[in-house]
Amino acid sequence: MTSEPIADVRPAVPRRATIPNHRIRGIVLGGLVIISMAIGMYVWRVHSRDAGPAFRFEVAVASRGPLQAQITATGTVNPIVTVQVGTQVSGTLEKLGADFNSKVTPGQMIAQIDPQLFQSAVQQSTANLGAARADVDKARALRFDARRTATRNRALVKQQLLAQATADLSDTAADVADAQLEQATAAVSQAQASLATAKANLEHTTIVSPISGTVISRNVDVGQTVAAAFAAPTLFLIGQDLTKMQVDSSIAEADVGRLAPGMTATFTVDAYPTQVFRGAIRQVRSAPQVIQNVVTYNAVVDVDNPDLALRPGMTANLEVIYADRKDVLRVANAALRFRAPIELAGKTPEAAPAGQKLVWALRGGAPVQVVVTAGVSDGTLTEVLAGGLRPGDQVITEASPTHRTSGAARNL
Repeated sequence: MTSEPIADVRPAVPRRATIPNHRIRGIVLGGLVIISMAIGMYVWRVHSRDAGPAFRFEVAVASRGPLQAQITATGTVNPIVTVQVGTQVSGTLEKLGADFNSKVTPGQMIAQIDPQLFQSAVQQSTANLGAARADVDKARALRFDARRTATRNRALVKQQLLAQATADLSDTAADVADAQLEQATAAVSQAQASLATAKANLEHTTIVSPISGTVISRNVDVGQTVAAAFAAPTLFLIGQDLTKMQVDSSIAEADVGRLAPGMTATFTVDAYPTQVFRGAIRQVRSAPQVIQNVVTYNAVVDVDNPDLALRPGMTANLEVIYADRKDVLRVANAALRFRAPIELAGKTPEAAPAGQKLVWALRGGAPVQVVVTAGVSDGTLTEVLAGGLRPGDQVITEASPTHRTSGAARNL
């Protein structure tokens, strides 16, 4: 009997799917990238907290070139000599001999006060003088008679023809006559003085120019009464020579030490804004002027005015160059004023030595402290006399915190 093969009756096992090798590698790499990014983010955050803020810098470039240091001020244009003409007597103004802008000469009549009252005073003083002289003649005659009587009585006393008492009375009368003569003589001198005063007052009714010049202002009109009881009123203001003017300027006490006589000064006036006038400092006066708690000093600048373009009272905008450098190393004033925050250097910035200043320069992308010796300044740039600053250095004028992730230029 033929045997048949026995059939395999074991249950069928399902077949597993096979994952390609390249997909496995991609999954592994993606996981590593995610882990690396997480680690990097963590490290960046820790570093950001430890390193402090970043900064955005504003810089200026140190360079060589010319530099002019100057002082600016305002002043007033005035004649070199100005005379206020007043009156020494009171009265009614009868006529005028000069007006605004009139040319006058010394001794020229510029105003006349009504002289009638003063003429009467002269006549009265003349009469008083005559009466005083007559009193002198009378006193002299009385003295002569008194002396003669006294002499005769003394002779009679010697002859015992007259009592001694009578002779004594005559001597006393002679002495009184001497005193009366002296009194009358003094009255003559007093009358002469009164007459001189009356004549002087009469002369003062005619007001004349004391100098040769131009009438700048006239403060009276015909018919006006002027009173000189307490102070002489100003009738005219006369400038001696308007072709020679001066500028009286107010210089702040912080700048006055930089000025000296002979320095050149330039200025403009509002009437001619494009024209530059040139003069020289004649004097820096020591008298202080305090205006709103600010101490100033007057610097007097002489200027020629041949065409009379400058008029008294004009406001002058003055500039005085006290230092002129042709080729020096210059740095922006903002760099000298810059004070770095502690976070910038990671420590408190060093203090500058006495007489020197600190600036911050960007070198290799990092801020570095540089000590310099500053010279004169024109208000924007300052001369560098010595120190570690070099032409072309970028000096920091301002620093402001910024985000590290912004990617902005000059962030540290």
